[in-house]
Amino acid sequence: MSARPKKSFGQHFLHERRYIERIVSAISPRPDDFLIEIGPGEGALTFPLLAAAGKLTAIELDTDLIPSLQANAAAIGELSIVHADVLKVDFTALAHRHGVSRLRIAGNLPYYISSPILFHCIDHAAAITDMHFMLQKEVVDRMAAEPGSKVYGRLSVMLQLACRVDPLFDVPPGAFRPPPKVDSSVVRLVPLAAHERHDANPERLYAVVKAAFAQRRKTLGNALRQVMDADAIRLADVDPKARAETLAPEDFVRLAKVNVDQPS
Repeated sequence: MSARPKKSFGQHFLHERRYIERIVSAISPRPDDFLIEIGPGEGALTFPLLAAAGKLTAIELDTDLIPSLQANAAAIGELSIVHADVLKVDFTALAHRHGVSRLRIAGNLPYYISSPILFHCIDHAAAITDMHFMLQKEVVDRMAAEPGSKVYGRLSVMLQLACRVDPLFDVPPGAFRPPPKVDSSVVRLVPLAAHERHDANPERLYAVVKAAFAQRRKTLGNALRQVMDADAIRLADVDPKARAETLAPEDFVRLAKVNVDQPS
């Protein structure tokens, strides 16, 4: 008997086989992977991934789904289920606990909490090989947006400073039960290598980016007033009259690295 999707968990269960196969093919799981699935639901992706990799760790908050997942996985491979809120799972500690240097993560992320999950994952990017997520298409468009785009914003900057963002393909509402009211997309995120990562203070960078996009119509000189003054902005070789959506991710790194206490 199928579980009934719960609105409180934002559940939309993927059921159309051809999209499941495309996602599994994109992930291309291998037996030596330490593979984690966020929100396995009824197991549409779980069981094909488990069959390919032989073992899988799934993070599931809904206790009603766990017995069926465990029972159906028994003849396929080794399924470990972590009953937890994914935002409270320390991926770095999980990798260390299992003696692996990198995790691979996949999942059909609930629309209402997708951005917090993405930010949580990039906090652990150094312990992750890659991520394959199905998300609302609008979110994927924002993730991959370039400067100057109407949807370029905080999510674009923070993700692109941590990962390579590669949108793969769209998935229509009819591929889910119940059908969501929006299109979905599958995206691949590959964390940047150590030498590619920025060296700004993460908290300072987040504060600068958040303030810059809080009121998009304002110039940086006005938007960042509580964070840094116009002279400090110029020290980063950025025009205080520019607007946030015109800056490349690297420009925000320079802004974050300016010592606001230094004389101009």
